[in-house]
Amino acid sequence: MKISRRTFLKTSAVAGGGLLASRFLFGGLETLVAGQPPSVPATEEWVPTTCWIGKQDCGILARRINGRVVKFVGHPAHPRNRGTLCPKGVAQIMALYDPNRVKAPLIRTNEKGVPGKWRQATWDEALTLVGQKIREVRAKDPRLLLWQKGRSKSKAFYDEAFVKASGATKLHHGAFCSDAGYRASEYTVGISGVLNPDFRYTRYLLAWGWNLTNAGGNQLCWITWPQQLVQAKERGMKVVAIDPRLRGVGHFADEWLPIRPATDLALALTLCHLLIAQGTIDREYLAKYTNAPFLVKEDGFFLKREGKEQVWDLRSNAPRPYDAAGIDPALEGTFVVDGMRVKPAFQVFQEHVAQYTPEWAAEVCGVPAEAIQRVARELGENAHIGSTIVVDGVSLPYRPVAIMAYHMAQQELGFQAVRAMLTVMMLLGAIGAVGGQRIDVGPWKIHENFEKLDQIEIKDPPYNIYLKDSKFFPINSNNSAIVAKVMQNPEKYGVNYTPEVLIVHMSNPLVAFASQPDFMEAYKKFKFVVVIDPWLSKTADLFADVVLPAATIEKYEGPLAATDQYTDATALRVPPMKPLFQSRGDIEIYLDLCEKAGILYGKGGYLDHLNEALKLKDPYKLPLDRKPTVREIFDRWAKSEGIPEGVAYFEKNGVKVKGPVPATKFYGYATDPPFGGIRHRFYGESLLRYREEMRKRGVAEIYWRDYTPFPTWRKPTMEGSPPEYDLYLISYKLIEFKQSRSSQIPLLAELAPRQWLEINPKTARARGINDGDEVWVESHNAITGETRKVRVVARYRESIRPDTVGMPHHYGEVARHPWTRGQGPTPNSLFFTGEGYVANTADQSFHVKVRVYK
Repeated sequence: MKISRRTFLKTSAVAGGGLLASRFLFGGLETLVAGQPPSVPATEEWVPTTCWIGKQDCGILARRINGRVVKFVGHPAHPRNRGTLCPKGVAQIMALYDPNRVKAPLIRTNEKGVPGKWRQATWDEALTLVGQKIREVRAKDPRLLLWQKGRSKSKAFYDEAFVKASGATKLHHGAFCSDAGYRASEYTVGISGVLNPDFRYTRYLLAWGWNLTNAGGNQLCWITWPQQLVQAKERGMKVVAIDPRLRGVGHFADEWLPIRPATDLALALTLCHLLIAQGTIDREYLAKYTNAPFLVKEDGFFLKREGKEQVWDLRSNAPRPYDAAGIDPALEGTFVVDGMRVKPAFQVFQEHVAQYTPEWAAEVCGVPAEAIQRVARELGENAHIGSTIVVDGVSLPYRPVAIMAYHMAQQELGFQAVRAMLTVMMLLGAIGAVGGQRIDVGPWKIHENFEKLDQIEIKDPPYNIYLKDSKFFPINSNNSAIVAKVMQNPEKYGVNYTPEVLIVHMSNPLVAFASQPDFMEAYKKFKFVVVIDPWLSKTADLFADVVLPAATIEKYEGPLAATDQYTDATALRVPPMKPLFQSRGDIEIYLDLCEKAGILYGKGGYLDHLNEALKLKDPYKLPLDRKPTVREIFDRWAKSEGIPEGVAYFEKNGVKVKGPVPATKFYGYATDPPFGGIRHRFYGESLLRYREEMRKRGVAEIYWRDYTPFPTWRKPTMEGSPPEYDLYLISYKLIEFKQSRSSQIPLLAELAPRQWLEINPKTARARGINDGDEVWVESHNAITGETRKVRVVARYRESIRPDTVGMPHHYGEVARHPWTRGQGPTPNSLFFTGEGYVANTADQSFHVKVRVYK
């Protein structure tokens, strides 16, 4: 009998569901294993662990039969997914058993830059070789060693302990994700994250570039936010989607504003103008918790006396220190102090945004002026300025309006766009209020960058490889694409060395990062590259000298945050089975590698830095003279955290739920003191200081022009491309593949098997393009004139602006793997990096002008 695959899967699912239900309903379950006599009962176990393939580390239960995992289901006690599991979580069993994984250490036998030829090596041989290269380069100059961060799920072990022990320069990945938003939030309100609502109380939400039902949102992957969204919608929350394409918004959005790509800053500034014009601003918050009342001189800098910023006190009608007792600071007006004209920062801002009218924004953003006015009016009405609510026995300001935004921050004007969005929320007094603007899914905690980003000392060359503290990017998100540009021409950027050794950990820069051609050229300059990965990624295939096979889910990792923002919890990834083939857990690899490199033991060694990074207390600190097992390290950590059972607790339960996050830790207004004792930077004086310093040092305007104390609109650089490049290319995430490098997994690939170009039918027909035609997409660099092109299938979509086309972020044959063949190109080969295509914080833009033709 012939049975279709679909029928087989459907019936298998029904049968599997019935068996699982019978286990919980009726007790024991016997399963027959191939080659085993029917009379011998199989050993069944359920192992709690965390998802490996997604971003947010959902809790899972692994069903294990005779030592082999046969199924993954959601962990009902884990706050983030509460028993559910997305397609990636279910399908990762195919990643676990993928016969095309790297099964043993590999050493290249041919030249680099072309598909590799390999010989299998022992772990001892491969680690000895890598360790020796690390020794050599550290003895020569530690700056020559780079470590590329990827999906590092044990920050203490990788980002901190290894980087410090080895002296490597860490390269981040956030500049391709959302770090422009992180820098904007850290600088402006002191919290590290981008933007998300307080779903339990929010009544009006701007889903700004948030793909509601098909992407993560701020910091999380997928399941948590949609669950909370549905509950909020049932309570009556209104959602306005702001996005060039409708995405998976479906019926969850009440309104769609199809904004022109890269004009988010313009829209946010116009909303600020309208909120002030209609009088819906929270004056008490602005005066008490921001620097909006600080007096600004005509040169743009604050008026200071004895080093302290001054405000105009309406009670004494004189300038007073901003923190003087009993004052009533003015927000508006013009005053004369010592013969100088000064104005409160709020007055300067009011004058600044007067130019950003709804009619102007309609032209720039491609959104009707009436719609913009309506959103501003509804924001003001729904903010309930002046109202309070009691939460956990504490009376707090109630401002149930918020924004959800994350990946949209990665655009040329992204830093200032998110600052402008935060300013919208500041005007409404919604930052840290009940129902208002949240920035981090954890407790309200002031990040060290609030002070650091305000006190940067711009240095003279030579600079490090990512241009830290440089005159080019004083605020710097550490962009690996900028590193690729610098490596091609270090003299241009004041860098006096070229790195020689690169360790790539769970990352695939040639496909995952923007401007693929620049990475291809840069990687040719490395003398030695080692890749730690379960698969032979495209990066490894073309440039690795050694590939060390990491395990997938079958390893210890953590500690992992498990909060859904309302529940405090911590989880560990524990191995549901032994690593397959000759693969090893990542932490085990680092322990052995550090030993071979001579940096494991003693003061300043890897173990010493682990004690610090994991905050291990006596008597649980690791001895510095012997190599522990990975399990022992986590056992010490758990006991140091006050869990008597140690790691066994997580091996039994998977997650430690500590309880609800109290209002005093959740809301900025409720912390003691409110907002951690800082004043939010309504006015960015230090940005002006950096701008003046950059100009004095002679850098081109393209670097300093966006260092303005208030967000200020200008046309994006890409608008300088010739008129034939008449379409905006954007990329977007598919939840099937988001941050998992899993496009090779058949159960996921069948959902979206091949790359495509999303194009409006009207736009396509005007070019003679039919649905399903193959087309060329050609991008143009408005600074250099360089063009790039890829060939892809066009798909009609009425849910995208006619002047915009889109391609999913994924694909590009991510690995040397039979399952990836023919999937099509990555849009990252079309995007550019460097001047005009990164933000003033060195964050990557994923916008470019293109032309599309058959």
